Amino acid sequence: MRINVFLPCRSGSQRVKNKNIRKFHKYKFGLIELKINQLLKVKEIDQITMSTDDKKIIKFLQKLNKKKIKIDIRPKKLASSKTKTDDLIIHASKLFNKNDHILWTHVTSPFFDEKNYRDAIIKYKKNLKKYDTLVGSNAIQDFIFNQNKPINYNFKKTYWPNTQTLNKLYKINNTIFLTSAKNYLKKKNRIGSKLFFYNVDKINSIDIDNLDDFKLAERIISAKF
Repeated sequence: MRINVFLPCRSGSQRVKNKNIRKFHKYKFGLIELKINQLLKVKEIDQITMSTDDKKIIKFLQKLNKKKIKIDIRPKKLASSKTKTDDLIIHASKLFNKNDHILWTHVTSPFFDEKNYRDAIIKYKKNLKKYDTLVGSNAIQDFIFNQNKPINYNFKKTYWPNTQTLNKLYKINNTIFLTSAKNYLKKKNRIGSKLFFYNVDKINSIDIDNLDDFKLAERIISAKF
């Protein structure tokens, strides 16, 4: 089974200037450098495809000169803030062989590291008879309402049950999406129809979206190392 990473990373950032390549902790080339280092340590990964339009990122990857890394120079029509993920999924489906398995991940998840990737891949392989997709998620077992009614328990039976008795809901995070290339081609989606919800703790599932997230992540990584 071939596991190929799809790592999308366009140039620029609306909320944080040069978010993906600005210095982060000890990493001079920032989140990109950290994520590439993590992925290269995972022996279960066969190829890392970086999809980008950023010339600085392309130059950085070329200097690394790693056989495992493949550069996909993303067309301009798929490199704007208005680009739909659905369109990028269709683009990604054309980059791999139909028998491959595609691991979609993001540089903005700095604490989802090589141990997490390895564990997730192992669980994916073990459970393929029952599930066709592994997705990073956060389990929520709390009082969740839609307008005036709860959605994970019956308000007519009890108003405030013990949270341990509530049905679990799952918030999909940006850490990992792992499924077959066949699902990409058939469903035009990065998930199939039988999901294995891979639980990721709060720290490891941090996604850097704005400047506050970036500063928080820097404080956390500084404390860890």
